[in-house]
Amino acid sequence: MTVPHRDAPGPPAPVDGNALAGPLGEVFAVDVTAAIGRCANCGLSGPVAALRVYDRAPGMVARCPGCDNVVLRLVRTPDAAWLDLTGAASLHIPL
Repeated sequence: MTVPHRDAPGPPAPVDGNALAGPLGEVFAVDVTAAIGRCANCGLSGPVAALRVYDRAPGMVARCPGCDNVVLRLVRTPDAAWLDLTGAASLHIPL
C-alpha cells in the first residue's frame, strides 16, 4: 500500500488524532487524545488519537476512521477556541 505524501496534489492526507494533543491541551486540563469517543453516526468507539485529522484549513477537522463522519471540529482564534463535538455521541475522559 502506498501512503500519499502530505504535499501531493489532490485532497490533503489526514494525520492521526495525536495532532489534536497540543490544541486541545490548551483547552482541557487532561490529555483528551486518550479519551474514548463514540461516533454519533456509526457507533464506533475508540481513542481520540485514532481519529483521522485534517489540519490544513483554518481549523482542525477530525473524522471517524470507520465511517468518515466528522466527529470533532476545533478552530482557534487569538482569544478563543471553538470546539464542535456534534459528531461525537459521547466522550469518556479518564481522570
